[in-house]
Amino acid sequence: MNEPAANPEASIPQALDLRDIHLPEPITWWPIAPGWWAVIASLFLVVIVFFIIKKIHANRQLKRDIKSELETIKQQFQQIQDQSQLAKSLSILLRRASITYYPKTDIAGLTGNDWLAYLDKTNSTSSRVKFQSDIGNILLSAPYLPDNSEMDFDAKALVSLCESWLLSPHKALHKKTMRVQAS
Repeated sequence: MNEPAANPEASIPQALDLRDIHLPEPITWWPIAPGWWAVIASLFLVVIVFFIIKKIHANRQLKRDIKSELETIKQQFQQIQDQSQLAKSLSILLRRASITYYPKTDIAGLTGNDWLAYLDKTNSTSSRVKFQSDIGNILLSAPYLPDNSEMDFDAKALVSLCESWLLSPHKALHKKTMRVQAS
């Protein structure tokens, strides 16, 4: 029953003529896979959307702040009825708002008719009353008058004129049109 092992050398396999194992080329980092392109594009899109939303929020907050400040000025005038203080407050608010709306222009140093011309040029509403009128001229002298000085002007018209400029949409104009030459 037990069969003798036939040739012991026959049980050892003969060396086959096989090639050695070939490994694939190492994976390089470039070109990146399409999934990574999608991730990069998504991140880029998220960053752009974030900055757009941040800009929109800042603009809306600026409008709310200006509207709130304007309402405070109008309420103070209703209580005190001091035209001098009203003109000073409106002049200061116009100056601050214009510097905020157009930060890259040289408007902080504008005075006199150059300042009023600048306000007329940047007023996007079609107001029939201009800053370069008797009403607007009050803004030139009011900040330099002593407190409680007597002034006689149409306060409602001045508030309306300033309100039209402050609450109108402002977009930065081309650099050449923003320059107001000093006379």
